[in-house]
Amino acid sequence: MSRCRTAVIAVAIVLPVTAIVVVLVVVAALTTPRSAGPPPTTGESGAASASPQPGPEAGGIECAEATVVVATTSELQEALDAAEPGTSIRLQPGVYPGEFTVTARGTADAPIRLCGAPDAILDGGRVDCGYVLHLDGASHWHIAGFSIRNGQKGLMADGVTHTTIEGLTVSEIGDEAIHLRAHSTDNLVIGNVIRDTGKRRAKFGEGVYIGTAESNWCDVTDCEPDRSDRNAIVGNRISATTAESVDVKEGTTGGRVEDNVFDGAQLVEDDADSWVDIKGNDWLIRGNTGTASPGDGYQTHEILDGWGRGNVFRDNVADVDGPGYGYAVTARLGNVVECSNSASNVGEGLSNVDCSPAAP
Repeated sequence: MSRCRTAVIAVAIVLPVTAIVVVLVVVAALTTPRSAGPPPTTGESGAASASPQPGPEAGGIECAEATVVVATTSELQEALDAAEPGTSIRLQPGVYPGEFTVTARGTADAPIRLCGAPDAILDGGRVDCGYVLHLDGASHWHIAGFSIRNGQKGLMADGVTHTTIEGLTVSEIGDEAIHLRAHSTDNLVIGNVIRDTGKRRAKFGEGVYIGTAESNWCDVTDCEPDRSDRNAIVGNRISATTAESVDVKEGTTGGRVEDNVFDGAQLVEDDADSWVDIKGNDWLIRGNTGTASPGDGYQTHEILDGWGRGNVFRDNVADVDGPGYGYAVTARLGNVVECSNSASNVGEGLSNVDCSPAAP
């Protein structure tokens, strides 16, 4: 149970005896799925491309072969707590109120699966507190297909490795939709539909957020760089975010942002000025399509000496409809904007650096 909900229930305890029935009704509502209504719209799952840093690739998931089927909030958390290598948990359609934590570890040969259709909805209940789904030290999971809504954070991954997050619909989120941090490595975020973030504070409304800002390293990674490395963000459809569609922080290395579709029509100009902001090193940004930005399309930044270097932009499309560049790098620093990229409706042009021929 979350800290947010605990506070509410603690107050309920001091109510007069005549209110006990009301409290029992509330508790029942928190533990029983409601009718989900029409399923949310899902997007097409993109295919992973080859790259110099290939990272993880997508695998299949078969909900029909579930070892555990759950239909209530309590059943779901019990199944998550009891999960072991090879467990496959299927969500029945419905709304699951609450916040859920995953700590079990699968293996490469026997991953743990959690899946459901989009009309199986994890609902955190409020956008100003809590993580709807928290992967905390988990490894070798496959999270797929269902919906997440109404939390300060949608899906938070701390110290998570070798995990696939696939085909989720994440919406109505206070801050960022999906966040990988605290040395979360070798994970794949693929084919998700992300929309309507920044409901609590626009500045923090990213779609996918990788790593931790240097100013928070002492809170998250013992004052060391957050090396959330070799993560892949592939084939997602991200729209109606108030901050960047993808924000990659200093300290991260060797990831991919590929074949995604970004709609920046809801970007808040004072809080975001691009779809993709790369502050890490040696990332490949390839085959993405973006529309509508208040500034540039794609950016790199050198927030900290030694970071924001060696990133490659290839085969991307930028229909900016804004005053900046399609591709803006704050310093050359080994960053490459290949001539295979395109840009339209840009005030400044393709890039602030000369484009380069494609690498052999």
